[in-house]
Amino acid sequence: MSGQILIVDDEMGIRELLSEILTDEGYDVTVAENAAAAQSYRETTQPDLVLLDIWMPDIDGVSLLKHWSASGLLTMPVVMMSGHGTIDTAVEATRIGAVGFLEKPIALKKLLATVMDVLKQHPVNSVATAPAVTTVLDKVISPLEPMLTGSDSDDCIVDMSLPLREARDQFERLYFERLIQQTEGNVTYIAELAEVERTHLYRKLKQLGVKIPKK
Repeated sequence: MSGQILIVDDEMGIRELLSEILTDEGYDVTVAENAAAAQSYRETTQPDLVLLDIWMPDIDGVSLLKHWSASGLLTMPVVMMSGHGTIDTAVEATRIGAVGFLEKPIALKKLLATVMDVLKQHPVNSVATAPAVTTVLDKVISPLEPMLTGSDSDDCIVDMSLPLREARDQFERLYFERLIQQTEGNVTYIAELAEVERTHLYRKLKQLGVKIPKK
């Protein structure tokens, strides 16, 4: 493996764990404990990939991503990380330029697969003009695209007149119902497609009032 990876996370344990794992896989890893340290590093070096935590003190990951984008420094793929991720945050980060999203606790297999996939789509020391790896936004939108588009507003199943929170819940409910239908209710497949832990998936389905049919 090759590639220079910058890990930005305010939690020392996570920085050390991710660094150890990726170093063992042959990657050249640098860590930053906050956005200021990451910005200082980026001003002199362009890594091949950045793993960027969202929730950090002082300056959060999304704000740093916006700064890089506005200042022309977002010339490398960035994968966001969070233990409290929401679709809103993932969508915002994707619109700014992030190419992926990892939910904490990050599974080893998921981490390595994401890093490998991103570096494959964005070759070392090259700059892609647009994110080529499947993003969280793509995964959310694609199963529901027929429901959200159409020449007539009546074709849209999600009620766009609802307040944001209610519209989002309706959107997520449709999303998971479609995944349940596609996977015939296989929880493992649903969790993989939605890129969430099984425990989080069960909690989310309960919150939305979505039930997996008994086989």
